[in-house]
Amino acid sequence: DTPHCPVHNTHTYHLYTLRAHAGSERLIKFLGGCGIESRTYYPVPLHLQDCYRYLGYKKGALPQAEKAALETLSIPVYPEMTVEEKGFVVEKIRRWAKESCS
Repeated sequence: DTPHCPVHNTHTYHLYTLRAHAGSERLIKFLGGCGIESRTYYPVPLHLQDCYRYLGYKKGALPQAEKAALETLSIPVYPEMTVEEKGFVVEKIRRWAKESCS
């Protein structure tokens, strides 16, 4: 689902996070080739980060978190982004998805 912004309100979104089941790194590379910056902000799930090592979690302990770390990426969004720029990003993502699923 896309985020909902109630009437008479404005958003302050600066990231829009997607899940690419075919792999975020592939989509990031594709978008980069189209001039669109994107990245994974949390490539290591929290339970595997050094600062939480004391909790004793090992790889495989939280498989959904680990899967999400491999599949999520954020694309740019900001208030000054034009409708045309948004359309360009969406069109490129649709093209990648169509090619990845064929």
